Amino acid sequence: MAEFITHSRAETVALGKRLAQRLAPGTLVCFTGGLGAGKTAFTEGLAEGLGCTDPVSSPTFAIVNYYRGPRPLAHFDLYRISSREDLETAGLYDYLDEGAVVAAEWSENFADLLALERPVTVDIRHAGGDERVITIEGVEL
Repeated sequence: MAEFITHSRAETVALGKRLAQRLAPGTLVCFTGGLGAGKTAFTEGLAEGLGCTDPVSSPTFAIVNYYRGPRPLAHFDLYRISSREDLETAGLYDYLDEGAVVAAEWSENFADLLALERPVTVDIRHAGGDERVITIEGVEL
């Protein structure tokens, strides 16, 4: 487990980009952290680091956003998903099987189930102002 402190949105994006360099195709990245913690900013960095060409936005209303590139990224919001069947219908496992990196916000809603995928976990917490404490497990940076 590694802990990082970022002092700006740009630093949070940069840490996501750095993590992207360590991810194999078909890796699940499980996010935890409250509203406005910086999960989407971190995912923006993941997308940049994977070479994705589409703009990153929160998947809150779409449930999943797919970003194209040489190493594609599927960005899920699991907040409104209530069952394993909904998770499967949304395509989370299909994206993993196709080799996309999958970033799942609100992963704590399915922690036991997603743990079976041996995810990289990223916890983002406010530390005042623009500062964030980011804990990453499952991969060395």
